[in-house]
Amino acid sequence: MITLGSIYIITADFDRTLDFYRKLLQRDVIAQNKTRFAVFQIDGLCLSIMNGSFDREHSDEVVHREVYSPLYDDTERIMNSANCGKVVINLCTDDLEKEYRRIRELGIGSELTEIRYVNAIKPYWYFLLKDIDGNTIEITGRYEEGEKNESEE
Repeated sequence: MITLGSIYIITADFDRTLDFYRKLLQRDVIAQNKTRFAVFQIDGLCLSIMNGSFDREHSDEVVHREVYSPLYDDTERIMNSANCGKVVINLCTDDLEKEYRRIRELGIGSELTEIRYVNAIKPYWYFLLKDIDGNTIEITGRYEEGEKNESEE
C-alpha cells in the first residue's frame, strides 16, 4: 500500500512563499530544514515548500549520491519554468463567503476570481487565486446562493 507523504512546491522566494501559505492556511509550519524545506500539516496531509536555490547556494551542506538528473534535480530550472496550471491545490472551508472576504482583506495572491458556481452532477461553489509562484489555489465550501458576494458590488 502507498500513502501520501507530501505535495510540495518548488519556489523562487522561500520566505515570501512561507508567508503567503502561513496567511492562507492560518497556521505555521510543523517542520523546517533551514531555508531549504518547510512543511505545513493540514488535516493529516502535508503541503511543503522547497527553496529551488538552496542546493546551489549551500552546495557544501547538500550531498547527492545518485547520478544527477537535470529533469528532476535541477530545482532552479524547475522553479524558473513556466507554470501551466495543471496542478490545483484545493482547500475547503465551512463558510466560503467569509473565507473569500478574509483572502481579499489579506491581499495575498493574485488573480482572485469572484465566487463561482458550476453544477456537474451536484452544485459546487468555489473561488480561485494564484500563489506567488503561479500555482492555482481553489477554495470551496458551503455557500448560500442568496449571499452577497463582495466581488459583485
